[in-house]
This record gives sequence, structure tokens and C-alpha cells, in this order.
Amino acid sequence: MPGALPLQGHRVHLRDFTPDDVQDAAAIVGDVRVTHWLSFEPRDHASTGAMLDAAIQAAAREPRTEYYLAVTLPATDKVIGFARLALTGVRAAKLGYAIHADHWGHGYATDAARTIVTFGFDHLALHRITAAVGPDNTPSRMVLTKLGFMVEGRLRDHVWTNGAWRDSVLYSQLTHERT
Repeated sequence: MPGALPLQGHRVHLRDFTPDDVQDAAAIVGDVRVTHWLSFEPRDHASTGAMLDAAIQAAAREPRTEYYLAVTLPATDKVIGFARLALTGVRAAKLGYAIHADHWGHGYATDAARTIVTFGFDHLALHRITAAVGPDNTPSRMVLTKLGFMVEGRLRDHVWTNGAWRDSVLYSQLTHERT
């Protein structure tokens, strides 16, 4: 939706990535403390650049089907994470997010996820948003619970990451269930 971005959360801002964000993004997706919980292995600077190039190209497509946004601190505009809505099906999307490990424990993931979920329901008119989280990722599961997401079930051997198959717990929220 034109004019809707950037998004203002209570603690963080969300905006489209730029080519200048590669260094900050590489510090996040190259950190094993972060990628341990994600569906991909740590990325080097070059693959992070390719990832951002793809996000920038996706942001320019019409109609837009992906919102892969930089999570920044308002005072500095420094990228400390990402939040993503990938549109799927009819009025549905998959949610993803990550915060640099040095910034864990400050409520940034909750604020970023809440901000992009609100955008999805209010501006994109989504009916359903899902998130798949590793069963042992207690902090992320707590974020989703705080936001009113409900557990739908377990996806067995859902992703191959860090040398092994990993189950995921599938969460969802419907527009009429919003908290």
C-alpha cells in the first residue's frame, strides 16, 4: 500500500531495506546465535547482499507479495533485525522476524512483530497470518503468544537447518482474533 511505509512501532521502526544496510544485516544473519533459530544457516557478506538485493527487488514489484523490512532503532536508523510478511494464498501471509542477539531482551522482537502484523491486518486486509517456530525457541513462542497467536500444531521435519531436520510449531492468528 503506497504511503504506508515506514512503520512506526513503540520501540522500533520498520522500513524497506537499502543497499547500505548490508553490513548491519550481515551482522544479524551471519551470527549463529540468531540463525540457530531460523530456517537457514549463517550467511556471509556476499550472500547477505544477495538476500537484500532480492528484498529490494521484491519491494518494487507490483503487486507486492513480500514485505521484508529492516527493523531499526528510531534514534539511529541502525538495522538491528528484520520482520517479514510473505503473502500466500488468499488474504494470507507467513510471518518471520529476527533481532540481533546483542539486542535480545528489550522487547524489540515483540514490537516489530506486532507492528508488521497490525500492518498486515489493517493495511493489507489479511484474514490469516501464520508463523512457524522451532519447538525449543521459547522466546519467539512467547512473542507469538503475547500477540494472540494460537498453536495449530506441529510440522514434523519441517526445515533442514544446521545439519539436521527440525520440527516447527505452527502458530496462526485470524483477523477477528486480534488482541
